[in-house]
Amino acid sequence: MKLIETIRNIWKIEDLKSRILTTLGFLLVYRLGSFVVLPGIDPTKLEQLKTQTQQGVMGLLDMFSGGAFSNASVVALGIMPYISASIVVQLLGIAVPYFQRLQREGESGHRKINQITRYLTVVILIFQGFAYMTNLSAQVPPEAFAVGLNNTFFKITSIVILAAGSMFVMWLGERITDKGIGNGISLIIMIGIIARLPHSAVAEFVSRVGSETANGGPVMLLIEVVILFFVFAGTILLVQGTRRIPVQYAKRIVGNKQYGGVRQYIPLKVNAAGVMPIIFAQAIMFIPITIAGFIEEDSGSSLAAIFTFTGFWYNFTFALLIIAFTYFYTAITINPTQMAEDMKRNGGFIPGVKPGKKTVEFIDSIMSKITLPGSVFLALVAILPTFAMMAGVDNSFAQFYGGTSLLILVGVVLDTLQQIESHLLMRHYDGLMKTGRIKGRTGGGPAVY
Repeated sequence: MKLIETIRNIWKIEDLKSRILTTLGFLLVYRLGSFVVLPGIDPTKLEQLKTQTQQGVMGLLDMFSGGAFSNASVVALGIMPYISASIVVQLLGIAVPYFQRLQREGESGHRKINQITRYLTVVILIFQGFAYMTNLSAQVPPEAFAVGLNNTFFKITSIVILAAGSMFVMWLGERITDKGIGNGISLIIMIGIIARLPHSAVAEFVSRVGSETANGGPVMLLIEVVILFFVFAGTILLVQGTRRIPVQYAKRIVGNKQYGGVRQYIPLKVNAAGVMPIIFAQAIMFIPITIAGFIEEDSGSSLAAIFTFTGFWYNFTFALLIIAFTYFYTAITINPTQMAEDMKRNGGFIPGVKPGKKTVEFIDSIMSKITLPGSVFLALVAILPTFAMMAGVDNSFAQFYGGTSLLILVGVVLDTLQQIESHLLMRHYDGLMKTGRIKGRTGGGPAVY
């Protein structure tokens, strides 16, 4: 079989085998850390916290941390504070001249940006650690704390441990990137999402066929699996989709031989922004959801009705923000002017289009046309979990029908497989697929995690 032969070839390459085993080892350390409870907290009295994290915003946070959030683990805050800090620094690179200058300084500037990102991560962790401990005091009974939550020393040490746990997770991600295979931060997020899949799948199975109150039966469960397959396939097409622009390079003379023009292609991603628009939009939508969470349901407030997680206006606003952010992020990551200048400098041109301003307008027009369907499909994928919940799918299992989780799973898996395939092809082995090379987020779009 092709799969068995590929595994044998991977095992023959000592460097690739070492990188894969190193990656698996670091991921195992992270998963074990998600079960290490904060000192001074009784792990048997966290039922109310686990109930709180089964749906809504808390459910998303728990999914991205692989269940560490609901376990009151030392790594409960996960890697998301580092992602948030990276997004802030990335945005500062657009508007602040100091960060723009650092981006142009090469390796030294990159190191300085990483240092600033780490400092900002620590600041975010302190605030999030305090918020986590405040929520913990509201959800966990007082007898669960060995010294009492009002103990100042206990609060400070717990926040320090939470911050240190997240920084340790960030360090694991960087070691995976350096010594392992794939992007370490992305793999840590992905492994946390996958860790919640068995629990969610079992909960959905029980709700359909495995309990006295089951509804829908095996037929409905089979329909759900088929729909999930098509959503997964569509997401792969979204990640891999490109529009290729032909570029003709001018004639050149090498020695005494004259070579004609060489035609190459510029691959423009249908979804060049990746998952970033969803992350930006979700961060904004967390604000009204949090406000609505403090409003009693029986108060008759229109705010609570509008900004519920499955409400029409919430999802409509969420989708519009994603479309807008997709155009915004594509505009700052794809620079048609720079692309046109590079082509002109290398003696290249687009057939039928004049170099210079006309080339810039042509590339910009192509990007606008392919970004529209990409952004609409991205928005649809983001709100699919809501439709799944409305159809009766279990809240935790519905998150795998779309949203950030599905895009992260698809993008990270494709990128990791692409790196493995590169190692195989570099040593003259067959790739992972007979039909062609695997295309991930690289090779036309920026890494987004």
